[in-house]
Amino acid sequence: MKKFGRIIKNNLSFIITFVVIAALLVSALFIFGIRIVTVDGPSMDTTLESGEKLVMTNFNYTPRTGDIIVVSKGASYDHPFIKRVIATEGQHLKLDYENDAIYVDGKKLDEPYINGSTFAGNYGNYVIPEVIPEGKLFVMGDNRYISRDSRSSSIGLVDRENVMGKAQMALFPFNRFGLL
Repeated sequence: MKKFGRIIKNNLSFIITFVVIAALLVSALFIFGIRIVTVDGPSMDTTLESGEKLVMTNFNYTPRTGDIIVVSKGASYDHPFIKRVIATEGQHLKLDYENDAIYVDGKKLDEPYINGSTFAGNYGNYVIPEVIPEGKLFVMGDNRYISRDSRSSSIGLVDRENVMGKAQMALFPFNRFGLL
């Protein structure tokens, strides 16, 4: 037993240094690269369910059409929210209500992930520009009937600066585990 105590005593500074460095690395990973977020509400049904836990990454991330993103509450919103990017800065956007379709840069979006029709009678009250301005994103929930998103003046176009990161993977519940 004395030999074990001597080993610990002789290596104590190494052990403390190792534990501190490991804690700092794990902290940096979570602060700068990976976060766990929780889905709040049904606007992304059936892709994501309320209460579901997701892994979000934000290191060197640039939003693209089709990505599922987490938007911080910032000064503009009551709480963070999760939506799908439909169009990014500089892209041409057309919401075709008559034919229940969305066109980005002249191409009809294929959206197998939506719950119901493209608009489901939810046309919103926000005037959407034909070209998405610099630094802005047009986002929508997958459950279009009830989603409050860029079609609504309470959300509007999202500032790219307010994007916390991209949802990459579902963690919990385990039956929903997998990449998004």
